[in-house]
Amino acid sequence: MQAEVKNNKLQERGINFLFKFGAIALLICIIIYFSSISDAFFTYANFTDILRSISIVTLLALGVTFTLVVGGFDLSVGSTMSLSTVVTASLMVWYEMPLWLVLIVPILVGVLVGLVNSFLIVILGIPDLLATLSTMYIVAGFHRTYTEGYSIYNNMPLTSGGTAPGQLSEAFLWIGQGRLLGLPVPVWIMLILVVVAYIVLNHTRWGRILYMTGGNEEAATLSGVNTRKVKFIAYIISGIFASLAGVLFTARVGSGQIDAGTPLLMEAVAAVFVGYSVLGIGKPNALGTFFGAAVIGILLNGLTILNLPYYAFDIIKGTVLVLALAVTYVYAKKRFSRA
Repeated sequence: MQAEVKNNKLQERGINFLFKFGAIALLICIIIYFSSISDAFFTYANFTDILRSISIVTLLALGVTFTLVVGGFDLSVGSTMSLSTVVTASLMVWYEMPLWLVLIVPILVGVLVGLVNSFLIVILGIPDLLATLSTMYIVAGFHRTYTEGYSIYNNMPLTSGGTAPGQLSEAFLWIGQGRLLGLPVPVWIMLILVVVAYIVLNHTRWGRILYMTGGNEEAATLSGVNTRKVKFIAYIISGIFASLAGVLFTARVGSGQIDAGTPLLMEAVAAVFVGYSVLGIGKPNALGTFFGAAVIGILLNGLTILNLPYYAFDIIKGTVLVLALAVTYVYAKKRFSRA
């Protein structure tokens, strides 16, 4: 009997340790392993490349984080990013719009998608997964129709004849390809937005209302919180983050790629859930999301250095997500059973 109690305590301590420090331990192990097999891995240049590579995924994941905070979920961020990408490129390449308009219009597109999601979920009462899944397909179809299935790039031939009159400006491309104080500009944008999201969620009254709505919507309503309005705003924020990711992607690659956000959706979702277990926070949070994106980015970078085939990367990403979810939910189950 004593041996069984002792084993249970050891098991519980192990789960607690994995929940609080498992993601950090995994990251340290990944860095040590890849550093030992490649001199090119643990260098300033490589780590700045990793940060630049995760900047877009992190923005997508921050949007998902806000919807998870209020007890929802947004599957449409990938399609929203794709729409924002082609809209951004088309404004410059097709219509020769000024830079300020090129930056504002895609954000308004993200707001519109967020409003559609909010209407379906909050007003019509459709479950968030079903509503955002529907929106994902609608937006994906819309952006393919808008471009007639073509990517948008400088001097592209037009179906109506001739070539596109405009080009992506150097000022715009600097947003995705430039450097500032030794770091790529996308890294600065990512870090600023992570800090802003962290401050909003953890150190403002609005952040407490968001967490209250997601934790217990009925109690929040009884406390005088307009939970419908809170959810509306959360999905709009998600759309804005997805649009910003699309703008950044366009500036980084120098073209508007159709379906650019589709492969990044699951990376963003994985980043959010890996972030649950960072330091035992146990809930969606901005710093955890950034850390989760960093874990996945560093892992994929190391696998690229090893020349692992790209089509095997999804196996690795899925495994990391399963491990993170397993630790999180086993811990939650244990805590619930004690309560």
